[in-house]
Amino acid sequence: MELPQSDLKLRQLKVFREVLRAGSARRAAVALGISQPAVSQHVKLLEATLGITLFKRSANRIVPLQEAWELLRNVELALTSLDRLGASIFAMKNEEKQRIAIAAPSVFGFVTLPKVVAMIHSKAASNVRSISGSYEQIGEHILAGRADLGISRLPLDPTLFEWAPLGSARNVCIFHPDHRFSKHTCIEAYDLAGETIVDIDPQFAAHQMNFNALRFAGVEPDILVEFDCNGHEAGYVSAGLGISITNEIIAREYAAFHLGIKPVEPSALYHYVAIWQKGRTFSNALNVSLEAIIDAFSQMPPARG
Repeated sequence: MELPQSDLKLRQLKVFREVLRAGSARRAAVALGISQPAVSQHVKLLEATLGITLFKRSANRIVPLQEAWELLRNVELALTSLDRLGASIFAMKNEEKQRIAIAAPSVFGFVTLPKVVAMIHSKAASNVRSISGSYEQIGEHILAGRADLGISRLPLDPTLFEWAPLGSARNVCIFHPDHRFSKHTCIEAYDLAGETIVDIDPQFAAHQMNFNALRFAGVEPDILVEFDCNGHEAGYVSAGLGISITNEIIAREYAAFHLGIKPVEPSALYHYVAIWQKGRTFSNALNVSLEAIIDAFSQMPPARG
């Protein structure tokens, strides 16, 4: 029986994804349980449908072009959303417990999210899918339907999201407990002269603010290592390789590292929120999950040095 056109296009996308995942048409064919010529034909049909050349043909091989890698990200998002939709429909038909997907920066997996999961499991018997990402990606996960709830911070677009406040935080310096900063009441820019710094990547606003303050005080930053998301700095600081600037809410996630923590001036103020898509209808499990996130933040002790 001939497949509907929509099914054919979906199949083409799945074959395309597998070719990039597997690294060759031959290995993709094995993974998909079809012939290698069938893989090549699906890829050709996809290119014809899109009007884009995705692969370079060379000696019976297809080599992905940059366009293929750029397309893959959106294909992954679309297929993941379809898989999740299918699982959700199956669960509704079979009256299964709802799985809650929560998007949050990975650093919250140290302390806060385990508390959230424990509360959700005890009150709603739901399981949880944890999705990590930057604050911008958290919003993308919510809008794409990959996540039901997210942990993020303001500002956010009120035409796209609704939110509940979780807490506010100011900047702090984290350091090895034997560091000289343990005797300070507050860390100021000039105190960082001569210190090696573990710093977040330059595209983040926190980097710009911290380094502007240093240079205003006549201190040239000595960066030992840059990291691309909160959570990575704790290991370097714990090893005594440098100090780092973060905020109070993030620093609370590092309790197990027993780091020194002191306030920093000048400081910024960060407002953390639980977010969801505007207009979202809440199930009982989703209400329980939101309450669990709010409770987990309210129960967290303040960051201490």
